Amino acid sequence: MNTADCFYFGRLTKPHGMDGEVNFVLDVDDSSQYHELSMVLLDTRTGLIPFFIEEMNLRGNKGFIKFQDISSLDKAEELAGCELYLPLSVLPKLSGNKFYFHEVKGFKITDEKYGEVGVIDDILEYPNQAIFQVNDGSHEILIPISDNIIKKVDRETKNIDIIAPEGLIDIYL
Repeated sequence: MNTADCFYFGRLTKPHGMDGEVNFVLDVDDSSQYHELSMVLLDTRTGLIPFFIEEMNLRGNKGFIKFQDISSLDKAEELAGCELYLPLSVLPKLSGNKFYFHEVKGFKITDEKYGEVGVIDDILEYPNQAIFQVNDGSHEILIPISDNIIKKVDRETKNIDIIAPEGLIDIYL
């Protein structure tokens, strides 16, 4: 399995105690749905490796984890800094206007005023704002991802209806 088949889940930070536990921080909106995991994938220097969970203590987006066959401080220190991944199949299904960024690549963007704007090439993630990178065939158009702009996400037709702020699309065309 490679990272294209997975989503970034978090990072191991440092050892926790002397018996092989490792602290972690998760990069998820709602950690409550991940209490019962039996396995995670660690991104090591050799690729994604499955590690089976013996025990996990999760409080919010932080906690510590004990893996099978990791029973010493030295082995836990070797894992510190590794990124955690999970298969895409583990993601809970979203509905309505909520979506995962990887899910909408290739969707069409349709504006209330301009009609079909183009196709989402990528999602640009900036610290304060994520942005749709849309291609209309000859222009790149950047559209902020915001509940105020997105009116409907249609997974069946792979289309996102928006109401772009006045003049936004004009600056690209």
